[in-house]
Amino acid sequence: MTYSGTDSATGDCPPIFLHLFTFCRQNGLLTMDKIPIESPDEESAIRFRDCFSVRYIQSAAVLCRLGYGIEQEKKGQDALTEEQVLRHEAFVLNAILSAVAFLESTINELHADAVDGAYFYSDEQHEAVLKTIADGWKNEKNFDRAPLITRYQKILAIAGTAPFDEDDAAFSNVRQLIEIRNHLMHYKREWIVIGEEKHPGKAETTSERFGRILAKKFAINPFVARNRPFFPDKCLGHGCAEWAIVNSVIFTDAFFRKLGLPASYEGIRDELSTR
Repeated sequence: MTYSGTDSATGDCPPIFLHLFTFCRQNGLLTMDKIPIESPDEESAIRFRDCFSVRYIQSAAVLCRLGYGIEQEKKGQDALTEEQVLRHEAFVLNAILSAVAFLESTINELHADAVDGAYFYSDEQHEAVLKTIADGWKNEKNFDRAPLITRYQKILAIAGTAPFDEDDAAFSNVRQLIEIRNHLMHYKREWIVIGEEKHPGKAETTSERFGRILAKKFAINPFVARNRPFFPDKCLGHGCAEWAIVNSVIFTDAFFRKLGLPASYEGIRDELSTR
């Protein structure tokens, strides 16, 4: 932390400027990240801004690795104990939920920094981008009500950058990931029938829809019997959790590149391995 003492000419205590230093490793070198902390005078409360998007993607990666560990450790076993099944499911489910929480926090934090004028960049061009975003989307309620994908697209448009193409692979995968999260968070039970012939005009179930669009995107849960439905049974394995994390980071990487801004998680990339 840095501190400036009493002014010898006036005897007054000038503003105190503090910095919280955090360490991270990049390219094999230990680097130090500085989080601005503001204190107008020695009696004022210290102010700082946290970054939950980083915590969420770190959590997702840790949970994904734990799920992978169980799949590798128990590979080839005929049956798992009830505790092993529960642990595996808990790791995978929460890795997926944390990946989408990362997406949500990332765009929310960027908008909040822009609106609050919390510009921590030394580059004037970076600050100009945030100011443009703040001027273009000041209505916080309108921002909060917008769908998650819409927030990303509109921020890009406000910044004068081309939004994601609807056919972009990462964009499409993230949109499907958000569908999974929404279904899990707002879950409604439905009948799932196995072995029944499909009839024209019959409404598609959630399991059938996810099976149609996701079945070839990642490895299925290795512990599930062949006659089980794709969703949730076959879908919710390490393969899905890994797909969620990898595509979330690919998507946000592309988003920050479009804006010309550094990603908030740049210093912890080496912690995001999924196996």
